[in-house]
Amino acid sequence: MRSPQNPTFAEGWRDLRADYNMAKTSRYRRSRTGVSGAGRTGDHSIRSESGYLRMMELARDMARNDCVIGQLIDRAVTNMIQEGITLDPQTGDDGLDTAIKDRRADYCEDADQCDMAGELTYPEMTRLALRQTFVDGDIFGLPTPDGPLQLVEGHRPRTPNRTTRNVVHGVLLDEYRRRKEYWITKDEVDPNASNVKVSEITQYPARDKHGNRQVFHLYDPKRVSQTRGVTVLAPIVELAGFFEDIMFARLIQQQVVSCFAVFRNRQIGWEPGADSQRGERSTETLADGSARSIEGYAPGMDVAGEPGETLTGFSPNVPNPEFFEFVKLILTLIGVNLGMPLILVLMDAAESNFSAWRGAMLQAQAGFRRNQHWLIARWLRPDHLRLVRRWMAEDSGMRVAAEKSTVNPFGHRWNLPSWPHVQPREIATADFLRVRNAQTSRRRLAAESSMEFDELSTEICEDNGMLIAKACATAEKLNKDFPNAGITWRDVSGLPPPEGVKVSIGDGGEESPESPAKRDESRGEKAA
Repeated sequence: MRSPQNPTFAEGWRDLRADYNMAKTSRYRRSRTGVSGAGRTGDHSIRSESGYLRMMELARDMARNDCVIGQLIDRAVTNMIQEGITLDPQTGDDGLDTAIKDRRADYCEDADQCDMAGELTYPEMTRLALRQTFVDGDIFGLPTPDGPLQLVEGHRPRTPNRTTRNVVHGVLLDEYRRRKEYWITKDEVDPNASNVKVSEITQYPARDKHGNRQVFHLYDPKRVSQTRGVTVLAPIVELAGFFEDIMFARLIQQQVVSCFAVFRNRQIGWEPGADSQRGERSTETLADGSARSIEGYAPGMDVAGEPGETLTGFSPNVPNPEFFEFVKLILTLIGVNLGMPLILVLMDAAESNFSAWRGAMLQAQAGFRRNQHWLIARWLRPDHLRLVRRWMAEDSGMRVAAEKSTVNPFGHRWNLPSWPHVQPREIATADFLRVRNAQTSRRRLAAESSMEFDELSTEICEDNGMLIAKACATAEKLNKDFPNAGITWRDVSGLPPPEGVKVSIGDGGEESPESPAKRDESRGEKAA
């Protein structure tokens, strides 16, 4: 029999392998429950439907009642959407672009056209859907045959407990994890009900016969094998709870030390007089069966000590300086999980300089920009394609224009809102110097701001050409009406002078500047 001191070659080689320390247990490392040695899918972490719904309700309560969480989510949504993500149709036909833009504006601004409930405009629906995705984990949009969208909250897709089909929290999947159907309950079904009947569920196909989406599922998956979204508050539920408890305890402590109290110590043998109640009184039963009276405190009350006791007053520093630093640490950790630095959490940059503010905002904006693209891909774009198909079916003129070989009726671009620079002049100067000193190209500079230089340069030339053409026509008309005015297109356009040309303003008695040729000629005559 092999002894422990003489291992086999295979056992010795196994012990020499360089494993990750993370895969080994240690008494110095936090023990995480629910971690299996076998590989699990993303849905395995939220396999319990009751647990998944409880997470959702806890997140809703935090967003509803906590003094910080709800406001931070609102601020994150506001920074992402701002004044709105607007559509720029690019079908290849100017008339069709105008028709789509006009119909979309009419649709988005009329709550009766875009909302099944007739209460929210399209920007309001988008803002609310994004906020609820952060809180609940996901939300669903159901297009109706008449055009409006019906918003469905995350607790309504459910799985009947007796079904044997591959349904994950109300989403039917095929063998490739492709969404086939969404099983949505009636609105009045209790979200805490343990059993859901098949009769209480309506099955909505995920796509129509042409492959177009019929259910818009807005969520932000963190794994490929994750079917439903998870609230962004999941990692900070305990941290946020501790923060609320600490703030409540500090407020009570501040309330206690703000009360003016007089502590009196009487000699042994002192006989009390008539009982005078000074606060709310209750009776507490002790372990030995005896009872004692407890009297509440209030500002200006007297506290009489028991015979033989010495009572000492106190005046603590509440809150102490360490408390503020601790609160900032907690708020920083909460803000990090929501993609916002402390300066955005507190809306206060008093303790930071321009560089710190700019660096923190750039990191936050990178996350906001990523979320904007995610919102477009899962919500705005599929709904726009649905609307264009519907409008072409209703309008024969749009349908005829879309049938041209050079026209793509679904072509479009989304104009994303941006954020003002903290130091715009310095950034613009740096970009100018980089291009002038051949440290970057205009194409790469545009890419740094998530812009395509080909589109940008085309738009610049088209805009300038349109402005100059209109300015020339206006100048020609003005010169006909006023022959002696000498108006040029540059006078009408208001374009800045070319680079290197300085404009000086003087009174009417000064001579006009000489041209370079005349100036050189005069210099030659003086030299002769």
